[in-house]
Amino acid sequence: RAVDGPAPLTTMQAATAVGGGDMGGAGGGGNQPKLYGQRWVQLGLLALLALVSDLVCFAVAATPDSWEAAYDHDPASLIDVFLITNVLSCFLVTDITRTVGLRKAVVGAAGLMSAGCALRSGIPLYGELPPYDFEVAGTVLVGAAQPFFQCTPPLLSATWFGAEERALSTAIAINFNQVGIGSAFLLGGALGQTSSGLNEYFGIITVGSVLLCLASIFNFQEAPPTPPTRSAANKVAAAEAQRAAEEADPSLKQPFFTFPATAGRLLANPGFCTPLAAFTASIGVSNVVSAFTKDTLNRAGFVDQTGIDLAGAGFQLAIVLGGIVVGGYVDRTKEYKNVTLYCLGATLTLLTVLGFAFGYDINMPHWLVISALLGLGATAGPVQPINAELAVEVSYPEDENSVEAVQQLCGNLFSAMLVPICEMAAMKDLDVFPGIGPDEDIRGDSLTLMLLSLSTLIYFSTFDAPLKRSELDGAEEVASS
Repeated sequence: RAVDGPAPLTTMQAATAVGGGDMGGAGGGGNQPKLYGQRWVQLGLLALLALVSDLVCFAVAATPDSWEAAYDHDPASLIDVFLITNVLSCFLVTDITRTVGLRKAVVGAAGLMSAGCALRSGIPLYGELPPYDFEVAGTVLVGAAQPFFQCTPPLLSATWFGAEERALSTAIAINFNQVGIGSAFLLGGALGQTSSGLNEYFGIITVGSVLLCLASIFNFQEAPPTPPTRSAANKVAAAEAQRAAEEADPSLKQPFFTFPATAGRLLANPGFCTPLAAFTASIGVSNVVSAFTKDTLNRAGFVDQTGIDLAGAGFQLAIVLGGIVVGGYVDRTKEYKNVTLYCLGATLTLLTVLGFAFGYDINMPHWLVISALLGLGATAGPVQPINAELAVEVSYPEDENSVEAVQQLCGNLFSAMLVPICEMAAMKDLDVFPGIGPDEDIRGDSLTLMLLSLSTLIYFSTFDAPLKRSELDGAEEVASS
């Protein structure tokens, strides 16, 4: 039976609760932190919730014609509704989670998403598509729920995972929504070709969302019985001290809406702004490539729609797998800066290759284009979770939810501006070394992403801030050895 979590630890308990062995298989004894197998259940549920939320957002990206035939509306307008609601919800996710706790926030958002899916599908697997107003209302509910899955991964990692697992767990949770986008291309392309097919497709999503909501109700927990690291124990102790002070003097109680003040403190921290820039650039590159996969591959000579859908899904999968591999390496080495610089450099190189491939004057082998596209996903994608964790490191002990909410807000707003800019820039065709070398050209959208990656690479090379959380956890390991 799922519970809202263990009874709050006292300050002394939190400070000493990092002893014992490992129930979850990470080993240890003596004063080593105790990790629980439940952490993987927590991570799996949060990742799957993120997957479904983006599956809803991009559900008809692969079949816009059938959507327009059913509703006489541009499907892109529904994506705009989703993203606008998402941004507004980001302003509230931190304070709601702080007030009600992680379990209630995530489970409540899962219920909200299920209700939104039900509005979009009508009675699952039966009947016809509901009126367009129901589609809009359902999309608003899912858009409002998504930040509770996308902004909470660093908090989940800090609450449940050890110091050498946090980047990996954050990478899985943050990037798993990309699997939802890839699934939208594959499932939507297979099922959404007709109005009745869309109804069946949306019904399947609703059934999956409801089952996932029920799984969250019975399995998603608030916190482990004991903190996994010294930094986590200190935050539990600080929260308990704050609760005790508020009980003794109600005038000390924090107001509900604290996110603007917290965001202001984060943005005033120079060490925070550098990973914020890398995170934002990574989202921008990923979203633009995802949005224009079909058009750019057409320019590279791809005409088979199934092949294009598979390439788009492969790009999303590469983002997830790249995050897992690179995140695991960063957990072991704490080389946040060097790894990010390598990823940004590789991103710039692969964007250059794809820039020539996506022009009109050079016909590159299809295997080379696909390899570069998958490589781009595997190098640009990991920059997001790595720098989500880096931002938490340099801003410790600030609230992890606030850190990620600021990053998601900036990333989504920047993407909202970058996508139309790249759409207009794609109309420009620039010759490279005219009259000197062979005929080659780069479209304006590719050049825009290359300049973005280059400027971010130069700016990120200036990063120089202490890893406050790792220093604390490292001191604990030295003291216990």
